[in-house]
Amino acid sequence: MLMDHTDLVPPIDGRQSPTALSVARGVGRLMLARGFAIVHELTLATGRRADIVAVGRDGEIWIVEIKSSIEDFRADNKWEDYRVSCDRLFFASHVGVPTEIFPEEAGFILADRFGAEMLREAPEHRLAGTTRKAMLVRIAQAAAQRLHGLMDPDAGTDLLE
Repeated sequence: MLMDHTDLVPPIDGRQSPTALSVARGVGRLMLARGFAIVHELTLATGRRADIVAVGRDGEIWIVEIKSSIEDFRADNKWEDYRVSCDRLFFASHVGVPTEIFPEEAGFILADRFGAEMLREAPEHRLAGTTRKAMLVRIAQAAAQRLHGLMDPDAGTDLLE
């Protein structure tokens, strides 16, 4: 029997608030519309976990860090660590968070569950070739393992990330 692809709904891991999930959904729609493929909650080589990693058709890598409140932003002192793993770094939030708190050194996306708008482009800081290759392999493996995990939840693919 063939599995209907609509049955492959990824589980919510419980770490994200409903607001953050709504922002992530809107950002995902924006990235897809711009030709990017996305992976949520990707562990980077630094040990940090990026909220959204997006890969463009040309191999460009963007990281989007979601902030659901002023407190969430203020408690985060690790966002600069993401720069070593991407070509462009963005923050994303919703209308309830003042945009002026987000640093100019990163792009900014305003989102809700229905979509998103890029209010500020992120400055480009191109990855070295070896770092790009390592990131692309990390993204591809995570995406493939998650897909397989949806099809066979008992396979243990979550242990490989």
